[in-house]
Amino acid sequence: MSKITEKAMIKRGLSKKLAEKVASFYTLEELKKANVKELEKKFGKDLNKILKAVGRENELEKAKEKAKEKAKEKEIKKVKKKKEKKKEVKKKTTSKKKKVSVREKIINIINKKNEYLPSNIIDEIVKKIEENNLTDKIDILVEKAIEEYNRHLMEPLEACGMVAAQSIGEPGTQMTMRTFHYAGVAEINVTLGLPRLIEIVDARKDPSTPIMTVYLEGAYRVNREKAMEIANKIEVTRLINIAEIETDISNMKVVIKPSLKSMERKNIEMDDLLKALKKLNKVEIKKGKNEIEIFPEKENENYRELRRLSEEVKNIKIKGIDGIKRAIIRKEGDEHVIYTEGSNFEKVLEIEGVDKTRTVTNDIHAIYQVLGIEAARNAIINEAYSTLQEQGLNVDIRHIMLVADLMTANGSIRPIGRQGVSGEKGSVIARAAFEITVDHLLSAARKGEVDELKGVAENVIVGQPIKLGTGSVELAINIKKFSKKVKK
Repeated sequence: MSKITEKAMIKRGLSKKLAEKVASFYTLEELKKANVKELEKKFGKDLNKILKAVGRENELEKAKEKAKEKAKEKEIKKVKKKKEKKKEVKKKTTSKKKKVSVREKIINIINKKNEYLPSNIIDEIVKKIEENNLTDKIDILVEKAIEEYNRHLMEPLEACGMVAAQSIGEPGTQMTMRTFHYAGVAEINVTLGLPRLIEIVDARKDPSTPIMTVYLEGAYRVNREKAMEIANKIEVTRLINIAEIETDISNMKVVIKPSLKSMERKNIEMDDLLKALKKLNKVEIKKGKNEIEIFPEKENENYRELRRLSEEVKNIKIKGIDGIKRAIIRKEGDEHVIYTEGSNFEKVLEIEGVDKTRTVTNDIHAIYQVLGIEAARNAIINEAYSTLQEQGLNVDIRHIMLVADLMTANGSIRPIGRQGVSGEKGSVIARAAFEITVDHLLSAARKGEVDELKGVAENVIVGQPIKLGTGSVELAINIKKFSKKVKK
């Protein structure tokens, strides 16, 4: 602390305490140069007195004016930002309002006409109007949309099941009973026509000719060699496909002579062969240079055992997925696609390089087990529709969709027959009319079932009008009242 500074400050009118405080921080020369803000932090209210004593009273006013100016600038900036934000919000809201206004106009038109359109159709109309600037023609567009929608609607109490059955059954009589080549792949035979349609409707667990269309992804899709790798992984390769197998009766042994070219083509090595042969029981395996010898155990050394062993060796699986007999690669456009004879949907989807989103099988039950009931429903629709289309029969897809919905309604695949849909009908008479009449009537009588006669078959049998279409309306006229009105 400088005593000279203290005395000087006391002489200039500061109290002793304040002079001591000032002297503890600054000398007179430092006080003259010190920053006003720093001084304000240290001395607070006493700052005016100190600045007067040093002759810097004008600087305080200037500092206050600068602070006011800065505060004003900050306020102006804040106001500008707020205005800009408001403008942005207005722009967004106006753009939203435009979209909403188009939608609202459409909804108002629909409400005025007491009509109905689904929300996805309204969305499509809004899109088209905004894309093509058709705001002037909203009324016309909505009217046409309502007309088209109503034209495609089913009439109330329409016998849709009967119409669907007729639309599928009638063209079904024109279908041929045949096996045909699949999708231009001459090497693979597939059941098509009426037998295939019966398979689908009966929900058979194993199709007579299971096939798969395996789509690939990434490099496997473009490169044929890469696609061949996957085809080799998928196709079952048995020992007889890649080797000559001879039975040496004199030495009581089975001799395997592998074909090196076939092994190279299928990406198989000698170690793979030996691994597969180790699965054989009660045999002795000896590896030579270009051949493998297999001896039965001495206890079982006889001709019958040797023949059995030879057949077993021929059918040993070296590589591939069970159930797939052949895999053929075809180039379609820019990509390679694998067609397989046989199906194993679950295992094929596990292979790296297989496109899981597009790969398809004609085994509907396999799709149900792997992907669920919704996928199975789509598979039924696609298989039935493509079978009819292949025969040149144009059936509306909605009829097939109705059948698929009925087959999958309870979460599992049911056949349309006495084991499924027809056998589970609520009406006793309808069940009895379909098959095994006596059994149905007996079991219904024992249980005390009541038939409400709501369906088609039971009303026809009983001999009364069907409660569908015109038969659904019960109309009675009071002739006396009617005749009085006519006279007036």
